[in-house]
Amino acid sequence: MKSICVYCGSADAVHADYKSAAREMGKTLARREIRVIYGGGKTGLMGEVANGALSAGGEVIGVIIPSMNTPALAHTGLTRMDVAADMHGRKARMHELADGYIALPGGYGTWDELFETITWAQTGAHEKPVGLLNFKKYYEPMLAAIDHAVIEGFIFKEHRKSLCCESEPNKLLEAMLAYEHPREAVKRWMQEE
Repeated sequence: MKSICVYCGSADAVHADYKSAAREMGKTLARREIRVIYGGGKTGLMGEVANGALSAGGEVIGVIIPSMNTPALAHTGLTRMDVAADMHGRKARMHELADGYIALPGGYGTWDELFETITWAQTGAHEKPVGLLNFKKYYEPMLAAIDHAVIEGFIFKEHRKSLCCESEPNKLLEAMLAYEHPREAVKRWMQEE
């Protein structure tokens, strides 16, 4: 993996531990010479991921929309900033640039990007690894909901297993490197639905 798209929260009013974890994720990616692709912001975990990667000599590409490309929101120290026309174009551009995807803690926007990415993998639109940095067990309630959907028959077990989940950056990257796309489950899902 040469590039990983990182989805994460932009809110500043979160516990400092989340910000530290985001910064460490950025540093870890840079140390492994993996380019960071992200939403281009300077606030919250978004800014911390970018700053972590940049501080470790990494390359960071932001993808932002015009309404967010302001001095208050946009990071000005990136390797490159791409400006997309709208949110759909922004997500498409980040998908295009990435070899894998990681979601850190975040809210609606992070979850939207995460679930779209998982859905695209489920339908065979891509075969790239998707990971969750489950720092401070942030994603436990979501994982419980996903597990419930598996039990109820809405999600195949193979698709649940394909979501890499670890609480530490290096372990998450190792799991993603070992990822094998569930091609047979994709074929079965496409026939059954």
